[in-house]
Amino acid sequence: MTKISDILSRGRSFSFEFFPPRTEKAEETLRQALIELEPLGPSYVSVTYGAGGSTRERTHDLVVDILHNTSMTPMAHLTCCAHTRAELLEVVERYRDAGIENVLALGGDPPADLDLPPGELHYAVELAELVREVGDFSVGVAAHPEPHPKSPTRKSDRKWTAYKLSHADFAITQFFFEARHYFDLVESLRALGVDKPVLPGIMPATSIASIKRMSELQGSEFPAWLAEKLHAVEDDPGAVWRVGVDEATRLCQELLDGGAPGLHFYTLNRSPATREIYTALGLRQGAA
Repeated sequence: MTKISDILSRGRSFSFEFFPPRTEKAEETLRQALIELEPLGPSYVSVTYGAGGSTRERTHDLVVDILHNTSMTPMAHLTCCAHTRAELLEVVERYRDAGIENVLALGGDPPADLDLPPGELHYAVELAELVREVGDFSVGVAAHPEPHPKSPTRKSDRKWTAYKLSHADFAITQFFFEARHYFDLVESLRALGVDKPVLPGIMPATSIASIKRMSELQGSEFPAWLAEKLHAVEDDPGAVWRVGVDEATRLCQELLDGGAPGLHFYTLNRSPATREIYTALGLRQGAA
């Protein structure tokens, strides 16, 4: 097992994110994606955690399966909303006992369709502290380049992001479509005295409807220039795919040229877009 903090100290990282499947068909799709992406030699991979703990066991099982049955280093996502402190301690202790050393600590949002308690912890920084109490984990947090939709001001967002990072080893950003948002975030954090790695999150816009929906959910901009390019070919799914992958590749190259410490791909449990971008960027297998 390898800590992500150690991986990042050695240079650029290239990581993939997955989510726990809910059906047999979705499980097969994920299994195929893992088979196709493992040869790229990602620095690490992460597995999401459903709102309110809705994928608690599936997340745990997938993370442990990746640890024991693949060559990839896994990281477990964990949210504190709708959980008691005792429940969170149990989850983290199980990861520690299973040999997992990497956790992404998130505040999380309770599912809108379930009447769940708010939870005893309210912020990701509290969860990061709890994780540290349980064991010697490498801990990451999330960052919003644009910024977080609930932040009253950009200045406030950067201040609290810096505070979160002071309790973590690194951050992974929500996806975005213009590099200027990422570089603004990094420069703002440096001005606040924080220089820990901030990994940009990449989501190729290969489906107009889904990318708009996800952008709205996370409170990020879906820029007009990208919408125009996609809508110009919206009657041709293959052309939409091509635009999405090409623009994501261009963004990745701009980020790497600007000094980003790596890339984090939101795969949606599928491999083609990530593999195409890898090839277009000239990344070799085992690029980490």
